[in-house]
Amino acid sequence: MTDLSNGVEPMQWLHIARNAVREDDDPQETAEWLSALEGVIAHAGKQRAQFLFDSLAEHARLLGMQSSRTRVTPYTNTIALEQQGRYPGNPALEDKLAAALRWNALAMVVRANNAYGELGGHIASYASAADLFEVGFNHFFRASAPGAEAGIGGDLVYFQPHSSPGVYARAFLEGFLDEAHLRHYRREIAGPGLCSYPHPWLMPDFWQFPTGSMGIGPINAIYQARFMRYLHNRGLAQTDGRTVWGFFGDGEMDEPESIGALSLAAREGLDNLVFVINCNLQRLDGPVRSNGRIVDELEAQFHGAGWNVIKVLWGSDWDALFARDTTSALPRAFAQTVDGQFQTFSANDGAYNRAHFFGQHPALAALVEQMSDDDIDRLRRGGHDARKLYAAYAQARAHRGQPSVILAKTMKGFGMGAAGQGRMTTHQQKKLDIDELKAFRDRFRLPLSDDDVEQLKFYKPAADNPEMQYLHARRAALGGYLPRRRRQATQALAVPPVPDWASFALAATDREISTTMALVRMLSALLKGGAIGRRIVPIVADEARTFGMANLFRQVGIYSPLGQLYEPEDRGSMLYYREDTQGQILEEGISEAGAVSSWISAATSYSVHDLPMLPFYIYYSMFGFQRIGDLIWAAADQRARGFLIGATAGKTTLGGEGLQHQDGSSHLAASTIPNCRAYDPAFAYEVAAIVDAGMREMVEAQHDVFYYMTVANENYAHPCVTPALFDALREPILKGLYRLPAPQRDARVQLLGSGAILREALAARRMLADDWGIEAAVWSVTSFTELQRDGMEAERRARNAGAPLDAAGVGRPYVSAALEATRGPVIAATDYVRAVPELIRAYVPRRYVTLGTDGFGRSDTRSALRAFFEVDRVAIVIAALHALADDGEIGREVVRDAIARYRGGAAGAANPGDGLTPPWWR
Repeated sequence: MTDLSNGVEPMQWLHIARNAVREDDDPQETAEWLSALEGVIAHAGKQRAQFLFDSLAEHARLLGMQSSRTRVTPYTNTIALEQQGRYPGNPALEDKLAAALRWNALAMVVRANNAYGELGGHIASYASAADLFEVGFNHFFRASAPGAEAGIGGDLVYFQPHSSPGVYARAFLEGFLDEAHLRHYRREIAGPGLCSYPHPWLMPDFWQFPTGSMGIGPINAIYQARFMRYLHNRGLAQTDGRTVWGFFGDGEMDEPESIGALSLAAREGLDNLVFVINCNLQRLDGPVRSNGRIVDELEAQFHGAGWNVIKVLWGSDWDALFARDTTSALPRAFAQTVDGQFQTFSANDGAYNRAHFFGQHPALAALVEQMSDDDIDRLRRGGHDARKLYAAYAQARAHRGQPSVILAKTMKGFGMGAAGQGRMTTHQQKKLDIDELKAFRDRFRLPLSDDDVEQLKFYKPAADNPEMQYLHARRAALGGYLPRRRRQATQALAVPPVPDWASFALAATDREISTTMALVRMLSALLKGGAIGRRIVPIVADEARTFGMANLFRQVGIYSPLGQLYEPEDRGSMLYYREDTQGQILEEGISEAGAVSSWISAATSYSVHDLPMLPFYIYYSMFGFQRIGDLIWAAADQRARGFLIGATAGKTTLGGEGLQHQDGSSHLAASTIPNCRAYDPAFAYEVAAIVDAGMREMVEAQHDVFYYMTVANENYAHPCVTPALFDALREPILKGLYRLPAPQRDARVQLLGSGAILREALAARRMLADDWGIEAAVWSVTSFTELQRDGMEAERRARNAGAPLDAAGVGRPYVSAALEATRGPVIAATDYVRAVPELIRAYVPRRYVTLGTDGFGRSDTRSALRAFFEVDRVAIVIAALHALADDGEIGREVVRDAIARYRGGAAGAANPGDGLTPPWWR
């Protein structure tokens, strides 16, 4: 048995526990200082003592002293018993409801795995979090009241994903789900099933936010709270009084995304944000901090980031023990107990805890000498006590000027007894035997017979039972039920005609611009355009000037909740840096995860706030799917609507930056997301067609898609198109492929170019004609992804019709139909890896050769990079000649002559401008 006192006085011990252990060369003086502080508290109160303490600390700082204290308070509840206030609920009825919810959550998981064995699911997570949720459901989570004005809604709740069975169990009692849903837990294909975790795509009327990928929920919740303030400050929505609640596990806080935006929440004073962290002390397979205390670590982390921290560690049963503990034996014991040991205490009964926790010191043993082992066993953690949780939630919601975090200590698998409470394997617990199920029933006093338990019958009290009436009354008082999701905005947005914002893209001009600049000009014009202009949200990750967006600083301003508290260095310039409380641009600093989280908030505003917004997030394309692909996938799950703009795209357009900045794979990643429309335009009018179509599909028709478009920073002249030609090209551009207008010649080879490499294909056509007398047709491929999807759908129709792919009434792949009337091999060249053009190989009717930028990038000029990756005009010419030779159309010597001519140094590559000056189809 360890002696915890070691002869140290209580207050002196606490001083040592909170600081690094060091030799005290004058213990008597230390004791006098500590005694003086105790005297101030006793005679003048804690407020006066706090003032003196802070004044002393500030004076010490001015004298050049540095504090070695940690930002950790004693391992006790933040809110003292006398500050707790009255609990407004009916504990007896809430306990009955909670018991029903616990049973139904357990039953649906166990039933599924008894029947199928491999479906999975989680029992222990909800068992630990049930009270955290129920206090919120019964007293805090406000829903959108029926008939509420547009833009005025309820609270937003990010649920811990492993606890989804408990949320389903509540929806069952509320009447939103029925037994058929619960019987089909994790079986969604046949029958009315329930998805594993919160997935708005799979349950579009229920879940609002996907949180199944650890870390995404916390950062999304922060930026959602920030976006609500953005809407309010811009006068677009009334969001005062609404709270964003985030329920997360302590192990989840190890994810970088979980803590990556804590300082932003504090910096912007997001007091509309509350995190509730379920500190059940266990990751998926073991303790979070076996040899430490995760509560202490999180307290220091959040406090250091500027959050209001509230700890709920011990339930009401402990209050009497703390009152009798005149020697601070409990805080001393807690401070010397690590999480691994706390977990062991959770997994064992009262007798074990009497011997191994309270038996550490006579002062501890004396605290429980009048308690039975069963009494000790019933001592609850704070996260299982509705009264303690209510006080914490109420204080968090009332707190001003800071976001709040509630650290709630719970037991993993609470109530599961020997079957899983606090055990290493509890996360994987999917089944319980009959005796364990009966013990669970008895523990929570459920009115179930042995036969009911054996059959795992779901339990729903009659509608006129007091607990059911209480459930509905509490939700009625809070505005309705949640989670619930709005599929469509009440009002769609009207999109202005293309000439109103992109007339320059259709007209010939001598000015050379990049597709990035073309997009920014369109965006600038749209921002001036009526109703839709106010709904556009430009988002950048600290690269606005790189993308030519500096003119927007003055036009619409950069959002800041503080406005501009300084005179900008560039005030005298036309494009000075302007911050404003009503600013429209969200400039997120160097945080792609933060920027895309802002984009998600805006892109789902139509559902969350009944307010359609149109976000444009512009970023280095390499730092999109490659870096934050998981967040983009979550956006797809959440049915986001908006534009992702991959600027300085491709492997060869951002020449000097080199390997890590050059993107060759984002279109391949985009092709894997079903509701992502991915495009790689080469000309301004293509950009205009894509932006126009995207706006009409997303904010007019309200389809659940989002657009990914890559644009480049290479300047060149763009061709003009007549209004009639533009209208004719719209559909082919959106389908993904069209032949560039040109005099009708007998083309012997088809050249497909995409984005930045389309102009190389045009130059290759001129070289083939001038140097080899071979005519070629050039096609602009705006989307290999859309072409592949069209082809796969045609294959599916043919297969299900039992017909060949070209059968009447089945519909041929668009690529096949477009190339059908042409002849010769097809050569495709892109600024991306070859796997991108390979997406359509199955639908190209003849020999198909692909060129791409596989491998690592490097720094050099654009022309050198394109030659290096063999996607330049020379490579395209040689590929075309080689394919013609393979088809027997020309001799092999022609290919060898071309290689010697272009790569042997005799003549060199063609002039970079050849074939690229408008009119570009001549």
